Amino acid sequence: MRTPLVLLSARLLDPATGRFLPETALAVSDGRISALGDDRRIRALADASTTVVDLKGAVVTPGLVDGHLHPVSGAELTHGLDLSACADLQAVREALAREVRTLAPGAWLHGWGLDPNVFGDRPVEAAALAPVLDGVPALLQLFDAHSMLASPRALELAGVDGPRAFDQAAEVVCDDRGLPTGLLLEDAACELVEHAAPQPSHAERRARLAAALRGMAAAGLTGGHAMDANGESLALYAELDEAGELPLRLRVAPWCQPGADADAVRALIEQQGTGGALWRTEGVKLFMDGTIDNGTAWLERPDCHGESTHAFWPDPDVYTRIVGELHRAGVPTATHAIGDAAVRHVLDSVEKALATGERGVRHRIEHIETVPDDTLRRFAELGVLASMQPTHCCDFTRADHTDNWSRRLGDERASRAWRCRDLWDSGATVVLGSDWPIAPYPPLGVMAGARHRRPSRGLTQPPHGPEQALTALEALRAMTVNAAYAAGEEHEAGRLAVGHRADLTVLADDPLTTPATELPGLPVLLTVLDGRATHRDASL
Repeated sequence: MRTPLVLLSARLLDPATGRFLPETALAVSDGRISALGDDRRIRALADASTTVVDLKGAVVTPGLVDGHLHPVSGAELTHGLDLSACADLQAVREALAREVRTLAPGAWLHGWGLDPNVFGDRPVEAAALAPVLDGVPALLQLFDAHSMLASPRALELAGVDGPRAFDQAAEVVCDDRGLPTGLLLEDAACELVEHAAPQPSHAERRARLAAALRGMAAAGLTGGHAMDANGESLALYAELDEAGELPLRLRVAPWCQPGADADAVRALIEQQGTGGALWRTEGVKLFMDGTIDNGTAWLERPDCHGESTHAFWPDPDVYTRIVGELHRAGVPTATHAIGDAAVRHVLDSVEKALATGERGVRHRIEHIETVPDDTLRRFAELGVLASMQPTHCCDFTRADHTDNWSRRLGDERASRAWRCRDLWDSGATVVLGSDWPIAPYPPLGVMAGARHRRPSRGLTQPPHGPEQALTALEALRAMTVNAAYAAGEEHEAGRLAVGHRADLTVLADDPLTTPATELPGLPVLLTVLDGRATHRDASL
């Protein structure tokens, strides 16, 4: 058996125990770990075709996996003006003004990462950005990617001049005269204007995706659970895979939206297991609500504006029926559920599906931003995985509850923010991710946020809910061992063991002893996917 890769002088960290293995080297053959041992024994396995890397004491962990990200749509959404660093409305206006000066006549302006907190007590509407955008067709994605601001010229070009009716919970927000304010809530409304803008070519989409995935590999990611398969996504993954240019192992869950009929559900079931060498379609993504910041979450009590009172599915019982059909077909589901009522309904639906007697299907809930005590234990009881994004709490809320998310909920529910600790202690399997492009994808930043719960741009600020922090080992497990379990791959991934996949992340030092606030800066020296290096630092 050919041994194409040997790693020497390594510290091999087992995330299951938090201890270093006694071995100091490993060999890789045919994409799997073929041997563990001391340097002398493993070096002897190398031949002239083997790549031998002296790690000089660096730390090897199983490859880090992002439990929730959107590679293709993220590559699209992050192409344009980055507004995520703008802390107030004046900064947004200045950034837009600079961008407008670079545009050709009639060109569209695309922005992303807009934080609704910059509007303060003002409504989130395009009028706040006049006259900067007068006459300019502009689409500004809010940070949650569930809403956007469209300029008056963009609305005009799209023919959107009043309210619209949708099959799902979506809205063209209008004033008391029935005229659009520019705020579009949820995909169905956003797409009305997005489709009027010039579209990138297939080659442009492919190049943007490839660049984004290379960045993820350089950050230490070897895999991701991709929560969409829209548009050209699957074709792009297949192209990169066949060309040997796919640097992440991807598990893709296509969407099931309200209005899906029996044929659509059947097609999703038949699609399961399709893919290539490094990607496959497995699972289905559904939505139970929107976001708290938009007032489109589903809460058991309305927010302070009287909003967030409805499910994303006009008839939640239809969602329950479809989950049951997918469960009986052996298809795992991943449901976006942010509000407490949404989370409860998903758990109820899974419980009904389990009552059919079918077992072994691992369902997930994504986000889980606020839940009451009586909900926590049900995750473990029903075997539902808790997929969470701690950097959302870190970067978009504040410990003093003066942010938009917290003010909408009020102190009681805002104090139940991202209950990672409580879910872990209740026995739930917690998986961590970024939800990129909503938050940055570097996995060390995600693990750090789970530990310190502070704004990444203000690490001296007080943490939001420090009692909900995870330990360093728990955060690492959530992106290795638990991610493998969520994908049903615990027998071949998430550990450093002979026969397991050679998906590896090599760090300059121990992530368990590196302080949480310093973890994002820990150098990633080497990333290995399926036995081949997808990133290698110049120091090696």
